[in-house]
Amino acid sequence: MIAFLEGVIAELDPTYVIINCNGVGYLVKISLYTYGALRELKTVKLHTHLQVREDAHILYGFSEIRERKLFEHLISVSGIGGNTALMVLSSLSPEEVAHAIVTANEKLLQSIKGIGGKTAGRLILELKDKVKLDQLSGGKFSAENSSTSIAFAGLTKRDEALRALVNLGFPKATMEKTLDTILKREGEDIAVEQLIKFALKGG
Repeated sequence: MIAFLEGVIAELDPTYVIINCNGVGYLVKISLYTYGALRELKTVKLHTHLQVREDAHILYGFSEIRERKLFEHLISVSGIGGNTALMVLSSLSPEEVAHAIVTANEKLLQSIKGIGGKTAGRLILELKDKVKLDQLSGGKFSAENSSTSIAFAGLTKRDEALRALVNLGFPKATMEKTLDTILKREGEDIAVEQLIKFALKGG
């Protein structure tokens, strides 16, 4: 298993990062939370989880070990795959996810796209004893305090957010309307991360 990767950021997107490790480029899927922690960095160390499937080997990366542990808890639940777990960690901070599970806050979990009532119930039932809130709230994650965003390859915030949402599997036309509604309501100064979070919660 690949426990971590350390190298130079060759490409960064809200849904993935390509890390140059001694001339080898690793494509690593990331949460919006980790993206926020990487934006100002040139070199990075990511804690990784390797998922091996018949049709692909997929690397997931996290700026904090605590986020990786929570990701691994999430995918241990029946019906929660890697992409859904990243969706959860892109919609809420790790602390918010842990708190929702420990306090049985189904409503908050159901606010995440792809998480229905039954899935939220399973998350709480199967993870409430595993998730230790004190371990997840022992320190602040850098992404939570981020309020600005960088331009990605000349894209506007709307285009960057749309690209990320389409990468996550959402229909382009639907997301275009959702993003336009959010931008009209929140204004153009909204950070890309917040724009995507609002979209993941349905606007």
